[in-house]
Amino acid sequence: MDFRLTPEQESFRNEVRAWVKQNLPKEWTSRVISGPDVPRVEAYKFLREWQKRLFDAGFIGLTWPKEYGGRGLTFLEEFILHEEMALAKAPPVLNILGIAMAGPTIIAYGTEEQKKRYLAKILSCEEIWCQGYSEPNAGSDLASLQCRAIRDGDDFRVTGQKVWTSIAQAADWMMLLARTDPDAPKHKGITYFLLDMHSPGVSVRPLRQITGDAEFNEVFFDNVSVPAANVLGGINNGWAVRITTLMYERLALGFGLQVRLRIALDALVGLAQRTKTNGDVASKDPIVRQKLAQLWIDTEAFKYTGARAITKLLKGEMPGAEASTGKIWWCETHQRLQDIAMELQGPYHQLMAGTDRAVDQGLWQYTYLRSRANSVEGGTTEIQKNIIGERVLGLPKG
Repeated sequence: MDFRLTPEQESFRNEVRAWVKQNLPKEWTSRVISGPDVPRVEAYKFLREWQKRLFDAGFIGLTWPKEYGGRGLTFLEEFILHEEMALAKAPPVLNILGIAMAGPTIIAYGTEEQKKRYLAKILSCEEIWCQGYSEPNAGSDLASLQCRAIRDGDDFRVTGQKVWTSIAQAADWMMLLARTDPDAPKHKGITYFLLDMHSPGVSVRPLRQITGDAEFNEVFFDNVSVPAANVLGGINNGWAVRITTLMYERLALGFGLQVRLRIALDALVGLAQRTKTNGDVASKDPIVRQKLAQLWIDTEAFKYTGARAITKLLKGEMPGAEASTGKIWWCETHQRLQDIAMELQGPYHQLMAGTDRAVDQGLWQYTYLRSRANSVEGGTTEIQKNIIGERVLGLPKG
């Protein structure tokens, strides 16, 4: 990638920088840290309003076609936008699954009616999306899913269960994979649906995790009616559509996770500058400085790895299985960052939010616990290593 910007791109950077400087919410900048975690429930209302402001300013869906609410720009402008958001420590968007996965998949496979119906409302956060893929017996082996959709005239009747469904408790729509032909090979008989989460028969049950939050859920479908018009990409073609969704998820990881990692690293440096160790601030300790420097190097490496994916996109190619390396890199780097935050606090790292003398109101303790899920969510580290071994290195299947 040539990092020299054209005059138009430099003008876009200045546009973003000026807008963020003027519009960054004071209630966000007053937070001690902004961890790279999934948005917490208490922040949903705030983040919905923030995304709407970004949409109104034209800073959501930069690469989407103009006729569907985007700006028709390139992924290089997207790269510039994310870099400026990281430098400003801006809040994340709430409807990330809609923006990163549902929207691009609808653009790729949707009918004109579907594009006009859904896309602009995804960008404005008027409608929030979740992803209905994993099931209790179909996680890494997703093709084994058993959630059924049976044709009933102009509708399908959906029965079954999904699990680990992030933000389902606030979602309006779901990207749903369901089996429509039980007699076909397991990859062939699956259909991709756009399911209204407010339909009768849909029930959401929260799953509480080690942080105390319930950000993901079980979702049950009891004979839920889904119009055939809500099929995306054709009946029994869901596996191909699903691959497109996951491809865009990997691309979004390359953009978004690097930004959140950089923001967390800046916060960690601030913690080191405020924490005393051996009679002086921790940031002057040579061992601490070495650890922080390595984190900075790794964060920059992650950034430029993402730039390689953008180079492919600008050439008309799509990022491939090598995106899995970025997922593993981010997971290990972020967990190491959180480990260092605990080390800096010494015995105070055991004090949680609401406890007297808790460092930074216990937010680091929360992000540390939340980071344990990084090696599981979005495809486990073990699965990512298999993908790299088989599809990047050409090794035989295990």
